[in-house]
Amino acid sequence: MSTLWQARRLPRVQNRDGDHRNSYQRDKARVLHSAAFRRLQAKTQVLGVGQSDFYRTRLTHSLEAAQIGTGIAAQLQGKYPAAATLLELDSTLIETLCLAHDIGHPPFGHGGEIALHYMMHEHGGFEGNGQTFRIVTQLEPYTADHGMNLSRRSMLGLVKYPNFIDTLTNPYCHGRTSHSLRTVKASDWHPPKGLYQCDAAMFEWVLAPFSQSDRDNFMQFETGENQHGKTCHKSFDCTIMELADDIAYGIHDLEDAIVMEMVDKSAFIEQVVLPLQRLGATGLSTQIMPLAERLFSPQQHERKNAIGALVNAFITAIDICELPLFDHPLLRFQARLPEVFEHALSLFKRFVYKQVIQQSQVQVLEYKGQQIVMALFEAYSSDPLRLLPENTRLRWEAAQQEDNGARIIADYISGMTDEFASRLYSTLFIPKHG
Repeated sequence: MSTLWQARRLPRVQNRDGDHRNSYQRDKARVLHSAAFRRLQAKTQVLGVGQSDFYRTRLTHSLEAAQIGTGIAAQLQGKYPAAATLLELDSTLIETLCLAHDIGHPPFGHGGEIALHYMMHEHGGFEGNGQTFRIVTQLEPYTADHGMNLSRRSMLGLVKYPNFIDTLTNPYCHGRTSHSLRTVKASDWHPPKGLYQCDAAMFEWVLAPFSQSDRDNFMQFETGENQHGKTCHKSFDCTIMELADDIAYGIHDLEDAIVMEMVDKSAFIEQVVLPLQRLGATGLSTQIMPLAERLFSPQQHERKNAIGALVNAFITAIDICELPLFDHPLLRFQARLPEVFEHALSLFKRFVYKQVIQQSQVQVLEYKGQQIVMALFEAYSSDPLRLLPENTRLRWEAAQQEDNGARIIADYISGMTDEFASRLYSTLFIPKHG
């Protein structure tokens, strides 16, 4: 399995003396040294960058997810040695996926994503995970035309939603376009989660080792009334990465909310502790009340110990299951939380979403970011040859031959940090600035 999955779209032409790293170690280095990864230090995770020096950015979230991911890999190698050997489970590969999983997210979190999808909905849409795939396969200038040129297995692991936005889009889920960008309602413009049609050739290359049956099943999606299509499957490595991401979001972002005094103990007990006690999650339901006491303790070390205990409870609960639908091991095997622990983690995630993300002060920042991104897109689209920087302008001119210039503008804006986008907005629209 190694040869096919460690292959790169552009064969390696420079062999360096004394370089004994394996393929996934080189992939990790390419992610770590990329500009897209560095920019995560100035992109919003939950709370706006610059409001405090304590809470997490996209970068620190990704580092924590990577640490959790390697912990999950070690746990599974111990619990399922035969499956881990068959799957050639590699902790560096999982770490790489977790480090890279958010590099496609635009400035201002989901506000920026909504804004770009609204501006791009007639040009193939925009979605953060699809942008991640585009960055690693095309945009990051490690090579001339193939982005980071990661190994095939790394690219497969980064595909969280294996189908195309054009296929998954239900036009009835979108609201009406507005004459004024200020009246665009975020809830009307959530993007379907998938890849861009213009990146289909690279996706085909990634899937090449699978049988046609496995490819068709892998790309299956569900549809519901007034909902976008939702893909059904992920590769084995991707399931580990997603679990690490969910645990980091549900538990570590909770710590930020507690320290910033955005949530109180009574709400946590009512919405998380009491439902969790009724679940009967072994080792967690009986311990959640004392853990809650430590989470809200004025002693910082008590809170840290509680966070560590919660993360450990979820990591150690993860197991491996098989889906008989697939022939290939990378699709047949899946890492998963048992249903009771999956429900438990959803309590934490829902609490963070309801008590933090939906707070008006956070939503005001998302709305503000949404307006900045839409205004920048509108300006650059109005006169790209005049306003775009030279390198981006050359890419835009080349893309115009395929009527894909809007995608280049979306690439440019999505790569901005929160601060850079804000400064650019001020330079363009505030008379005495810049």
